[in-house]
Amino acid sequence: MATALSMDLRRRVLASIEAGTSCRQAAQRFGVSAASAIRWNALHRLNGNIRPQQQGGDRRSHRIEAHAKIILDVWEKQRDITLVELRAKLAEKGLSFGYATLWRFFRRHRLSLKKRPHTRPSKTVSM
Repeated sequence: MATALSMDLRRRVLASIEAGTSCRQAAQRFGVSAASAIRWNALHRLNGNIRPQQQGGDRRSHRIEAHAKIILDVWEKQRDITLVELRAKLAEKGLSFGYATLWRFFRRHRLSLKKRPHTRPSKTVSM
């Protein structure tokens, strides 16, 4: 994944633009794209902030979180349910989610689908 360019570079490009060079000339001088220089200049003019915005992150969990109560109700009734069985019960209610989506949902909520309780690590055999 690409990383944001440094604040120092952004400041130098903006200082060059404020000194009178065009955005494209400043971009070429500092080895960045013209689009970046134009975008940084516009951000600086609009709100005075040239900090990079956060990259990546979760953009889809809100779809399954909207049905969290239904999913958790099904899970509460049968705690040893498998993801396959859970998908089938949710399909009966008109909901369809992938296995990985459901797995991430339970991980986010720190819930386990283990069939048996946790046991202490063995003292005699390394695990």
